[in-house]
Amino acid sequence: MIDIVLVDDHTLIRQAIARALAQVDGFQVMGEAGTAEQALDLMASRRPHVVLMDISMPGMGGLAGTEVMRRTYPDVSVLILTVHDREDYLFIALRAGAAGYILKEADIEELIEAIQTVQKGNVYVYPSMVPKLVAERLRRAAAGGDGAVALDRLSLREREILRLIAEGLGKSEIARLLFLSPHTVRRHREHIMEKLNLHSRSELIGFAIKRGILAEPK
Repeated sequence: MIDIVLVDDHTLIRQAIARALAQVDGFQVMGEAGTAEQALDLMASRRPHVVLMDISMPGMGGLAGTEVMRRTYPDVSVLILTVHDREDYLFIALRAGAAGYILKEADIEELIEAIQTVQKGNVYVYPSMVPKLVAERLRRAAAGGDGAVALDRLSLREREILRLIAEGLGKSEIARLLFLSPHTVRRHREHIMEKLNLHSRSELIGFAIKRGILAEPK
């Protein structure tokens, strides 16, 4: 029996997935949560084999939640289930310790395969994302040098904020999107600039483009 916890802030989506998985022999949905924090609380008393984790949720979000979950419960496999088909999300998710990455456009057979794969200790990447993963790794390898090392100094939250800054969002917009205070966003931005030895918003954007965090505008 594969015990599963669903983590998604949309109740209808959780319920639909739970109903679908309940029809699969050998699968058991043992819990649901609307945030990563709620999932971590749940797992203090119930230990699943696999966690299906959304990315965009209130609180710490799915990427940071994956990192905490893998550090706290290393025997639990986290499978990212998301609408985001961007390579930067995929790359960060795998770095955070996710065992797999599948899009919500997948059919139930693909989801079953993904769950079974990560439960066995293997890595699953949704087929349409594989070329993006390869391209991302090649781009980062080509970039190399001090910039790649500098990027590794950033936390998941700092990388997320760097991407949003590079996409043109202001401090208040980022705060609203990530459920943070503007003051906290400002402090994160200061830490990012200090770690990367950058001194302006334009330098941040240039760094993001060069390192593949944001596609260069056409």
